[in-house]
Order: sequence, then structure tokens, then C-alpha cells
Amino acid sequence: MRLLRTTGTDPELIYFANEQKIPKYAILSHVWGDEEVTFQDMQDLSKRKGMKGWSKVVGACELARREDWKYIWIDTCCIDKSSSSELSEAINSMYRYYGKAEVCYAYLSDMRRYRLGRSFDLKLRMCKWFTRGWTLQELIAPATVFFFTSDWEKIGTKASLQETITEITGIPSNVLLGADPRESSIAARMSWAAGRETTRVEDRAYSLMGMFGVHMPPLYGEGEHAFIRLQEEILKVSNDHSIFAWKSKSPSPFTRTGYLPQSRCV
Repeated sequence: MRLLRTTGTDPELIYFANEQKIPKYAILSHVWGDEEVTFQDMQDLSKRKGMKGWSKVVGACELARREDWKYIWIDTCCIDKSSSSELSEAINSMYRYYGKAEVCYAYLSDMRRYRLGRSFDLKLRMCKWFTRGWTLQELIAPATVFFFTSDWEKIGTKASLQETITEITGIPSNVLLGADPRESSIAARMSWAAGRETTRVEDRAYSLMGMFGVHMPPLYGEGEHAFIRLQEEILKVSNDHSIFAWKSKSPSPFTRTGYLPQSRCV
């Protein structure tokens, strides 16, 4: 696992080969934007400093440092996506990464300065962060989540905002406050993902693996079949037949043949 060290002049990637020796760390949850800083970009100081995404990396590192966290994990630059094996390991470990973080910073890039009240609730509901597939597990897995505006102004926590977040996401308050999501039915967990979007269709399935406690190799290019594989893996570890109640509103070749329901989520 790679982490960004926050204590130097510039953020520096540090690799920890032994999982038992990984230090305490903060973690960033965000919606990808233009010119995100990748692992390769981190090797070129002059290039990364000129990229739009660099200010977000620096902002997250500065926040972590102020809160006395020496390390932070940011998906865009801590994973070498040119390595298929490393990408597969990261995708299968993502839920655990967020769950083991000391604190998660949810960065709302489209949330500007605010005042508490009705207008604040409306702005929060409109944030793209709540519509993305990957941010579902990033909301549920960490014990502590702080929300920030685009200027890194602290809005609140998932505990203090849980009533509004429940209304936005459909996730029960007890789950937001730490209850094991696996105590909820498969159909209920699937419903939390309904309407969320991912850039790659396969990520509709891959982003849910951790929440269902399953693992499978990502195969980009398989399209909707990824969701079929996900459901097959779920059935191997669960006797919860509510999975069969989760059906797409649109016609599906899988439902016509009596097979597993097609994805309509994320």
C-alpha cells in the first residue's frame, strides 16, 4: 500500500510492503475531475504542480498535517493503474482501505461557501458526490467522515449530518452511525446504490464488492457481465434470497431467462 507523506515540503509517496507496519492514515473521498494527478505524474514535480488536480492533493495533505496525520491515501496518485495486478488488488481492498482509515475527508468540489439552513440542505443534496458509485462505500466504510467545501471549509460529519444524508441516500441512520451494513438485506444494500453512476459500466459492480464482502478480479471490457459475476459471488457467501427481488425496471435478457437480475444500480 502506498501512502502520501504529508510532513515534507511536498507530498511524497511512501510504499509499505508489510501490511502490519502500515501507519495510521487519513483518506480522501472525492469525485474525479479534470487533470487528476496520477501515480506517474507524482514522479514529475514540475508537471504535477501545473495540473488542476494538484491543488486538491496539496489541500488534502495540508488538512491531514494540521490534524496531525503524517500520511494520507488518495486513490488517484497512490495506485499505479498501469499495473493490472496492483489495480486489481486496490479495487478488491478499497473497502478495507477506507474502513481502516482514522478519518475520511469527503471533498465536495461543487459545494461553495454556505450558511446553515434550507439553502444549505438544498446545496448538499445537489452535490455530485452523492451520485457516484464509488463514494457509496467511501461513505459507509469509515467510522469518521468529515465533509468539506471546495475551499476546504468543514461542513460537518456523517454523524452530525446523518438525517440529511439518510434522506439523500436512503441509507439508514444506524448504518451511517456504525452498524454493520451486512446486517441489512442484499436488496436493501442494492437499493442504496440505485441511481448512482460510474464512468466505466463495470465499476457498477466493482464498487460494490466490499459492501457485500466478496472478491473477484476486475475485467474491464466485460460490460454488464461484471454485475452478473458480482451476484454469483454474493450467492456463494450468502443465503439471502432478497437478491432475487432486485430487478431492473427495464427489460433484461437475464430476467427473461430466469437468470439473475440485471444491474440498475450505481
